Amino acid sequence: MTVTQTTPAAAGPATPADICSAPPPSHPRPDGQDRYTISEVVARTGLTAHTLRWYERIGLMPHVDRSHTGQRRYTNRDLDWLDFVTKLRLTGMPVADMVRYAELVRAGESTYAERRGLLEATRRDVLGRIAELRDTLAVLDRKIGFYATEGTTR
Repeated sequence: MTVTQTTPAAAGPATPADICSAPPPSHPRPDGQDRYTISEVVARTGLTAHTLRWYERIGLMPHVDRSHTGQRRYTNRDLDWLDFVTKLRLTGMPVADMVRYAELVRAGESTYAERRGLLEATRRDVLGRIAELRDTLAVLDRKIGFYATEGTTR
């Protein structure tokens, strides 16, 4: 996967690399010694082996290295990518859009504008969902307040 090092967005001038707003999780092994089995990735990410294989089949993780015996060997870069993909899933981004984003990343810098567009659309959707959840929370708070006062007066 051609995802580069993740750095905080406010860490200086923008570089021509994909960056996320949160620093990457620490890796258990240094680069160069980072060959994780599928079971290690399952334990680290909480994803299932089935999901990891499916991500590979649909193009979200198309370049997973293999050992001489054919076993998948994931790298720190793969772990960073999976962390990002997991965040995209939490946003509610459709899998097809995630696959499109991965294709654009592999296509290189000429796709920055389209990648940005996909992420901006997802951000708008997330903001809409946050607004809906805030409204729902306000309704719950009013109901809880009602029952708290009604429960003490009877």
